[in-house]
Amino acid sequence: MSMSKAVLTTLAVLGTGVAVAAPTEVTAARTSGAPALAATGWQQVGHDMRSGIGGLAVTSHAGGTYRALIALDNKRPGEQRIAQLTHRHGGPGRAVVVRPLDWRGGAEPIDLETLEAVPGTTDEYLAVASRGLVYHLKADDDGDAVEVRDLSPLPAIGQGDNFESFALVSRHGKLAAVWADRGEGDDRAATLYAAPLSFNKYGESVFGSVTKAVYRAPYPTGDVRHTSDISVTDSGRLLIASASDEGDDGPFDSAVNDAGSVSLDRSGRVRLTVAKSPEVLRKFKGHKVEAVHCVPGSGVAVLGTDDENAGGAVRTARICD
Repeated sequence: MSMSKAVLTTLAVLGTGVAVAAPTEVTAARTSGAPALAATGWQQVGHDMRSGIGGLAVTSHAGGTYRALIALDNKRPGEQRIAQLTHRHGGPGRAVVVRPLDWRGGAEPIDLETLEAVPGTTDEYLAVASRGLVYHLKADDDGDAVEVRDLSPLPAIGQGDNFESFALVSRHGKLAAVWADRGEGDDRAATLYAAPLSFNKYGESVFGSVTKAVYRAPYPTGDVRHTSDISVTDSGRLLIASASDEGDDGPFDSAVNDAGSVSLDRSGRVRLTVAKSPEVLRKFKGHKVEAVHCVPGSGVAVLGTDDENAGGAVRTARICD
């Protein structure tokens, strides 16, 4: 992937608490747009269509610094699919550092849209492409690459489904997946799906019985994708990002909505509840939010955008309490 590059010469404090000083690729904000963007709480991540964030999974956080893996929804051979992002929030010298990772063990995905860490592991992830292919990934020990352990389709894919949302819920030693077709404007509501999830000894994803629900975003309303990402809070609240997309040059608009709840009982049974009147928690005008991750134990979400020709951006927001 072609990105604007600079060399980070200061220390980047990572989530492990270790300071690292090494030449690192960083997508830095253009001088002309940086002050206005920073004033809104957003930090720039790249400046073109190949650098938008389709999904993210926070891997560590400490002292206002968040480290995450990000999915890039590129489609052409050789373009970047996955990278490590370090976002330092607040205080002087704020920075976003992006380090591309190699994709190994399988063909490059087309249109990778969402990414989630597997609970109970420190190096495994599930990433989903728009047509419903699930990639079970494992990060290598050096942190330079991810390798595909398994590739399988989501269950119960509906006619015309286009997926941008996926989340994992862990309760009582059990695991469940929640995902959604994004929907499209007035003509097509989003379809939410939920199912128990486990992995066999080969690392293959095994989905249980699927539950479905219909969802329409309360905001935005024009050219809306009703679900552009999903996250589930510690208490089981279902947060859904929705986005308005009028084309590669926008204008864009987004919100994160309190849309219902997800529960998982001791037997592994999943219950998906959609609110009759979802509450708009926060609006993000001028951006197309496609990644939202509630950081466990913090009440904070890390948000990422895919603003097409304008690149991507990242910020935090306290919406997960």
